[in-house]
Amino acid sequence: MDYKKHVGIDLHIHSTASDGTLSPQEIISLAHSFNMGAIAITDHDTIDGSKEASTLDIPPSLKLLAGVEISVSSNPSLSYAGSFHMLGYSIRLDDPVLNRTLDMLQDARRNRNPRIINCLNNLGINFSLKDVADEFGEGQLGRPHIAQLMVKRGFVKSIDEAFDRYLGAGRPAYIDKYRLDCGQAIEIILAAGGIPVLAHPFFLHIENKNLFENFIINLKGLGLKGIETYYPAHSRDLTAFYIKIAKRYDLLMTGGTDFHGSIKPDIKIGSGRGDLFVPYSLYEKLVNR
Repeated sequence: MDYKKHVGIDLHIHSTASDGTLSPQEIISLAHSFNMGAIAITDHDTIDGSKEASTLDIPPSLKLLAGVEISVSSNPSLSYAGSFHMLGYSIRLDDPVLNRTLDMLQDARRNRNPRIINCLNNLGINFSLKDVADEFGEGQLGRPHIAQLMVKRGFVKSIDEAFDRYLGAGRPAYIDKYRLDCGQAIEIILAAGGIPVLAHPFFLHIENKNLFENFIINLKGLGLKGIETYYPAHSRDLTAFYIKIAKRYDLLMTGGTDFHGSIKPDIKIGSGRGDLFVPYSLYEKLVNR
C-alpha cells in the first residue's frame, strides 16, 4: 500500500511574518505532529516566513515549499466582485525583483494602518498604532492585529465582529490598499522561478460558471499555472467544478486551509474545519512541473 495516499498536505499557511499567530518553527512542529507530507508558508505580500522556514531543521518526512500570497487587482478584461489573490510556489527567495516588489507592497500596508486607526479613533475606538505594535511586535501589522486589540480592549466581542462592524470592505473603518496588477504578479512569480496559482477562487464571487471559465482562460493567457481547488470554503460541488476547469485547461491543482492560528480558531492546519484532505499527489505534480 502506498502510504502517501493517506498523507495530506497544506499549501496555504500564514505565519507571524504576516497575520498568523504561529512562527514558522511552530508551524513546522505542528505539521509534523499531524504527520503531514508537505506544507507551504504563504504569507501576505512577504516571503519572510518562507525565508525563516528555509533556515530551520525540517523533519525528513515533511516537505517544505517556498511560498507567498500576493494581493492583486484585475485588468479591464477580468471582472469579479470579491477578493483576488495569487499564490506563488517554489519561488527563489533571493530573487531581487520579487523582493523589491514585496517591499513596496509592505510599505503600502504600513501606510494603510495609520488611516485605519484614525477612522477608528473618529468612531470612538481610541488606541494608537503604537498600542498595536506594543501588543504584537513591529512585524507586518494589519487589520487582524487591530481586530485582536479591539477584542482585548473590549470594543468588540470577537474578531468577526470587528470586521463585520468596522474593518471589512464597506465598513466605516475600511481603507483600501494598493494591489499589484494580476498580470504583473504572475510575471514576477514566473521570473522568480515560481508557479503562479489562483488562490481560493470562491472569494472572487464569480457565480456564473461560464464567466469564471472565461476568467481562467484570460489568466492562463497571462501565465497562470494552477488553481487552488481544495479549500475550506469550497463546497463539494465547487471543488468538483474547479477540478474540472483545471483539467480542461491543463492547470495544476493545489489546496490548503488558509491557516492563521488563533485568528481563525475554526480552521485547523491540514484539515480546515475537519473535513478537508489535500492529497500528497498534488504536491508531487507541483514540484515535478
